[in-house]
Amino acid sequence: MTAMTARPPGARSAAGHAPGLDGDHGAAVARAFDLKRLPADFIDDPFPYYHALRRHDPVHRMPDGAYLITRYRDCEAVYKDAKTFSSDKRVEFAPKFGDSPLFEHHTTSLVFNDPPLHTHVRRAIIGALSTRAIAGMEAGLVALVDRLIAGMAERGRVDLIEDFASAIPIEIIGNLLGVPHQERGPLRAWSLAILGALEPVLTEAQLAHGNAAVRDFLALLDGLVADRRRHPGDPTRDVLTCLIRGEHEGRRLTATELMQNCIFILNAGHETTTNLIGNMLHALITWPGERRRLLDGSVSIRTAIEEALRFESSNQLGNRIVTADTVLGGMAMPGGTLITIGIGAANRDPEQFPDPDRFDVAREPNRHLAFGSGIHQCAGMNLARLEGRVAIERFLQRFPDYAPDDEPVRSRRARFRGFVSLPVSLGALA
Repeated sequence: MTAMTARPPGARSAAGHAPGLDGDHGAAVARAFDLKRLPADFIDDPFPYYHALRRHDPVHRMPDGAYLITRYRDCEAVYKDAKTFSSDKRVEFAPKFGDSPLFEHHTTSLVFNDPPLHTHVRRAIIGALSTRAIAGMEAGLVALVDRLIAGMAERGRVDLIEDFASAIPIEIIGNLLGVPHQERGPLRAWSLAILGALEPVLTEAQLAHGNAAVRDFLALLDGLVADRRRHPGDPTRDVLTCLIRGEHEGRRLTATELMQNCIFILNAGHETTTNLIGNMLHALITWPGERRRLLDGSVSIRTAIEEALRFESSNQLGNRIVTADTVLGGMAMPGGTLITIGIGAANRDPEQFPDPDRFDVAREPNRHLAFGSGIHQCAGMNLARLEGRVAIERFLQRFPDYAPDDEPVRSRRARFRGFVSLPVSLGALA
């Protein structure tokens, strides 16, 4: 580990302690914690609560009978044992979504399925996201980022989410799926609505919005898939062609599996990368010493990207269902038990990461769980890393002194951590 720089005001200690959530109070908070009734300040800063849970109740049974796990070793164990801890969401999502477009989507997509469907879809996606294919995207990605930077330079004051972080993955995924440029306008809103429906508690309006987004997205994809069947693309670069042609053990994807996993590709690729870029640019405001280390070239941007993924993991929560009686973290769990994986908590576990609440752009080793682990490790993680590296590196080269211009607005979601607005000025640091 490299030498430490000063910790910003208000940052927590090396052990992850937060004022007010230690001792008996922390134990009481941990015992009462419920993802369906979150404390008012949880979204802004969940990490004190994660610390209290890890310390006092790391395998925490919530009022609905589901467990929340917050230690790195328990989360990793669940990821590594896909047979005991299933990703199939039909039982969990049936009461939440009913017979709806959201239920069909979220129970058919890659991330919420087990083999053999998971294997069929993953092999097709991986075929279009090979190391060679991703390397071939870099020149186009650099050109895209440079265009966005040039446009921002003309304005001087920008929103880093709207004008930069969200625009990059929309274009990259739009290219992969062959979505015409004039039809990409609603993609981000559709993705946010569909993923927003995964929150622990939903309103009727959120459900209606999510279902409408799935229907509208399917209508767009129907024409794209039909055209691609008539005019196939390059199967080494075009995800849609790979999914249409992909075959594993003599089986091709059904029409429903194909369409729903196209939606999944946008959702997964858009959310992860938007939050990675936005969260890292915000962290470099909060930790100016770490920004200086990147600017003077003493730290690799690749190492810094991994720390951003750990420190503010885009995806904070995951879910599994126990398939047979088992023991996890010393707690006996019968088959059918629902588990929430505390990804954000695991990535701040002091047993795995020294001084975990410090943003250290040179942190090594850094075996974070931001992309999961095991057979469900994110299929597009290397593309997300490339997008993050090119975006952050070129942005810092052009705007080394960017500074806050107004209060950032954080997305009010527990599962996904990021911003909906991050206003900055591109001139000198305040």
